[in-house]
Amino acid sequence: MLSILEGRVLGCLLEKERTTPDQYPLSLNSLVSACNQSTAREPVMVVSPHDAQAAIVSMKTQGLVRLVHPSHGKSVTRYRQVADERDNWTRGQTAIIAVLLLRGPQTAAELRARTERIHDFGLPDGVEAVLRELASVDAAVVVQLERATGHKELRWQQLLAEEAEIAPRAVARSTSDGLDDRVVELEARVARLEAALADLL
Repeated sequence: MLSILEGRVLGCLLEKERTTPDQYPLSLNSLVSACNQSTAREPVMVVSPHDAQAAIVSMKTQGLVRLVHPSHGKSVTRYRQVADERDNWTRGQTAIIAVLLLRGPQTAAELRARTERIHDFGLPDGVEAVLRELASVDAAVVVQLERATGHKELRWQQLLAEEAEIAPRAVARSTSDGLDDRVVELEARVARLEAALADLL
């Protein structure tokens, strides 16, 4: 399984290949900027060039990324993803995987709205059909999560990379256990935020 950072890098490469083809493959600077975007990213991250480079090296050994060396008129090495070729993803599958990697668990409706710039699914139930495809293959790429408290729609999560926040899987759990886990998680997040704030002051 990819790390959180590797998942962000792969998601950015998948996204930018479709949304900004004139600038693709990406230079290291462009890749870092894509990783650190404050929009269409959850959570927002601060990735250094060194971190991005390390992720690229790791992903290259896994057959997910290729280097495009400088050619005539080009001055820097660029990077492209080959995960879709390796795993035979369709354009629709690629769009969903990219957005799940970049924004964490989401409902089918959220995915339908957020993949518009990457792929046109056509029919209203097109996203749901592709999600079912990705969940039904031998090495499932996505999983449907249990219903979150206060939410009507079920969310989907990718299984390629670690998540910044671990979402509950589609398993039976008691309401009290789920609440206890959420309280512990929130307390840990508050502690991390307080520590980060103290470092800034």
